[in-house]
Amino acid sequence: MSLTTDRKSELIEKYAQHEGDTGSPEVQIAIFDERIRQLQDHLRTHKHDESSRRGLLKLVGKRRRLLAYLRRKHPDRYRTILADLGLRR
Repeated sequence: MSLTTDRKSELIEKYAQHEGDTGSPEVQIAIFDERIRQLQDHLRTHKHDESSRRGLLKLVGKRRRLLAYLRRKHPDRYRTILADLGLRR
């Protein structure tokens, strides 16, 4: 259910701002987005899994706060990440 190391490395490599960057908002948003999509698939088959639903809601909130930060501080990077991940705003 969790993110594989290979997939996480791909996301970090794609969205990193510089070499060794694992903590920029873009990287964190991409990782949260991948985990959100996995949890959505899980909850489609396991409708009564309330623990996973709570985890999903927490991840959505974290992603939303990071997107709000990026929107305030770096609007161009915000628009880029929305387009890359296919998120609506």
